[in-house]
Amino acid sequence: MTGPTEHPSAAETRPEVTPLGQAWRLALCLLIGLTAWSQAAEREWAEQRTMFWFEVVLGALAFVLVVFRRRAPVAIAAATACLSTFSGLAAGPATLGAVSVATTRRPLPIIAIGLLNIACALGYIFYAPVEQVMPLWVSVAITLAVNTAMMGWGMYIGSRRELIWTLRQRAARAEREQELRVAQGRSQERERIAREMHDVLAHRITQISMQAGALAFREDLPTHQLREGLGEIQGKAGEAIDELRGVLGVLRDHTGKLVDGPQPTYSDVGGLVAEARANGVTVELVDRVDRSTAAIPDPVGRAVYRIIQEGLTNSVKHAPGAHVSIEISGSRREGIEVLISNPLGFSGGAPHGAGLGLVGLVERAELRGGTLVHGREGSAFVVRASIPWAA
Repeated sequence: MTGPTEHPSAAETRPEVTPLGQAWRLALCLLIGLTAWSQAAEREWAEQRTMFWFEVVLGALAFVLVVFRRRAPVAIAAATACLSTFSGLAAGPATLGAVSVATTRRPLPIIAIGLLNIACALGYIFYAPVEQVMPLWVSVAITLAVNTAMMGWGMYIGSRRELIWTLRQRAARAEREQELRVAQGRSQERERIAREMHDVLAHRITQISMQAGALAFREDLPTHQLREGLGEIQGKAGEAIDELRGVLGVLRDHTGKLVDGPQPTYSDVGGLVAEARANGVTVELVDRVDRSTAAIPDPVGRAVYRIIQEGLTNSVKHAPGAHVSIEISGSRREGIEVLISNPLGFSGGAPHGAGLGLVGLVERAELRGGTLVHGREGSAFVVRASIPWAA
């Protein structure tokens, strides 16, 4: 995305001329021309009728030329200025042409057309059949002052047009950048929600799948035990629905706060491990985090919770019944280190969606300014994460 140029051309900054805008400009030119020609016109009509019509024809030609001034500003300004030497009626179009050149704010054309207009205006003073009632130096001073003001007004119009154009370009660029920020924010929010939904649901659905698989394998279960197993599955499904509502509550609440309850923090890690043990997973948790100087920030604790939750989910999926080792260490100065290790399973194929949760964990750790690596180390699958304390 490119910003506005430092010095845009006159063609870029000038607005379109509407028929109404063209009409009032030509009307003003006619008023200026009649004012400049008024004294000479009376005498020409009375004594030199040919000169009268000659000035009318040249003036009409100047009006036609000035309509096309934007196609060749300098050339048309020069032509109308020359016509004003022999036609007072052309003084109006010559003025408009000179102002149009001045709006370009280019020094050389402005100086050249300004001097040409002064010379042509003085030439008409000697050409017109009018007696001079004031000294020549007064006429020169008046002509110089009028043309200077005329060119200055044109430069002011050009400067104002450039300012308005620049402001419009900045506004358009700001709108484009705002749209881009909104699109990026939506994309990041979708990714965040996807991670949360995966972290919340994958753990619960894995437990449901494990319970259902155990019931399907046991064909000799009594009716009451089968009912108990189905009741546990129903309870896990209900917990999954409740946690899903907690995640989707962010989408419904205009304040951005959770509707149904708080997100897990570091204090919930013990409950997560206890729940896994209750479901038959052998988990060894070693917590060496120094919390004597400060409590673990909730965003950091939530990231640690999700990492451990995904590690337990993967161990149940790929190595059911294996021993899972979790070590958490660190301090406020060093940050938090998480190590999850469990033996590799013997399943020949990976389940559908395998690896997506780990990809989400890597993104979650990087968003907190940390790192997460995972892979096979010997006969075990290991997840190592490092999260800064003040993330």
